[in-house]
Amino acid sequence: QVRLVESGGGLVQPGGSLRLSCVASGNIFSIFAMGWFRQAPGKERELVATIFSGSGNTVYTDSVKGRFTISRDNAKNTAYLQMNSLKPEDTAVYYCNIRIAITTNWSPSWGQGTQVTVSS
Repeated sequence: QVRLVESGGGLVQPGGSLRLSCVASGNIFSIFAMGWFRQAPGKERELVATIFSGSGNTVYTDSVKGRFTISRDNAKNTAYLQMNSLKPEDTAVYYCNIRIAITTNWSPSWGQGTQVTVSS
């Protein structure tokens, strides 16, 4: 019943910026955390950033620390990923996901993702 819709991707030059959005909808009673994943060709899906609803704490994978910022609008069940200083290796399809509670894993329902291409 969870629906995830990502948007904001596109083509950008190295060093540029993009801001991704993710709207979660459906019969969502609560959200423990929201996260952004990415998957590049030939690679496994990678968890890039997580934000915890209650505390606002964030976690980033090392490769994006200092460049990406995850945020969330709790009232809108929306997560954002501000991506700065983009590199070609950031090229991937970016997906968002949610955890309903501390006792649950990421949702098995994925959206279509949004393509981010970093190229000169």
